Amino acid sequence: MPDTLISAIICTHNRDNYLGAAIDSLLSQDFADGFEVVVVDNGSTDNTRSIVEQRLSNPRLKYIWEPKLGLSTARNTGANESCGEILAYLDDDAVASKTWLQVLYCAFNNNTKLGIAGGKVTLIWPEGMEPPKWLTPGLSSNLGLYDLGENTVYIEQPGLTPRGLNYAIRRSFLEEIGGFDPNLGRVGKNLLSNEELQMTELALKKGWQVAYLPEALVAHNVAPERLKRSWFLNRGWWQGISECYREQLAGRAGIGQLLRGSERFLRGIQKSLQHFSDPAERFDKLVYAYGQIGYLNAVIIGFFSKQ
Repeated sequence: MPDTLISAIICTHNRDNYLGAAIDSLLSQDFADGFEVVVVDNGSTDNTRSIVEQRLSNPRLKYIWEPKLGLSTARNTGANESCGEILAYLDDDAVASKTWLQVLYCAFNNNTKLGIAGGKVTLIWPEGMEPPKWLTPGLSSNLGLYDLGENTVYIEQPGLTPRGLNYAIRRSFLEEIGGFDPNLGRVGKNLLSNEELQMTELALKKGWQVAYLPEALVAHNVAPERLKRSWFLNRGWWQGISECYREQLAGRAGIGQLLRGSERFLRGIQKSLQHFSDPAERFDKLVYAYGQIGYLNAVIIGFFSKQ
C-alpha cells in the first residue's frame, strides 16, 4: 500500500447504528493515493467493536480502543495512532461524499499555510420525520448544518470555524499547539464544545490559515431525540459552559465574565420578547438566553473553586 498522505479518523462512542455507514463512506473514497481509516472506540459499551471488526479485512482500516472518555482525548489518540500529515476527522453519525479526502488533501497540499479546513455539511432527517416548524437556521447549526456558500472562504472570524464533524487539520500545527485541549469537547453525554473555535483562534494567532471548502461535502444524520425542544435547551446550556471554559483557558476569567454573561442573557430575553409573535425566533432567542445561564453558572462555580 502506498505511503499514507491523509488519515481519516472517526472517534466514536456508543453509536453503532450509524457507525457502519460512516466507515463505509471512507473506505469507498475516490482517492488514488495512500490513505488510512482509523476508528477510535472511546469507551463504547454497544456493538461498536463488532461493527468495525466486520470491516477489518480491508487493509486501510485500523481499530483503536481509548477507554478515557472525551472527544478531544479520542481525537488526540487518533492523531497519535495515525500516519498522515493531514488528519481528517469525520463524526461517527456522518457520511462523507466520495471525493471528501481528495478535496481536503489537494487544499492542504496546494497551500502550506493551511492549518485547518472543513467543508459544507447538509442534514439527513430521520425517516418519516420533517424539520419542526420551530427550527430556525440558527438552531439548525446546532445539528451540524454548515454552509458558507459555493466558494472557498478563508475564515477570519472564529465563530465561522468549520464544524468538528467535517474537520481536517495539519499534523504539524496540531503538534505545535500540543493537541486538542481535553478541557473542551464532548465527554460522554455532556455536550461540551468550542474546541474547534479555540483551535481556529490559535491557528490565526500563529499565522496559519483556516478555510471553508464547499466541495468537501459531508451529510450528518439528525437523531430523532435531537428534534425536541429539550435537547436544544440542553445544548444551549452546555454551549454556555463551554464558552466559559474557553475564556478561562484563554486567560479571560474574572468579573468581566459575570458582566458579559448578564448582558448576553438580558439581550436574549429582550430579543425573545421582540419576536413574541414568531414562535420559531422566540424559541431561538430563549435557547440563547438559557445558554447564558449555563455560562453564568460555570463562572460562579469557577469563582468558588478558587476560594
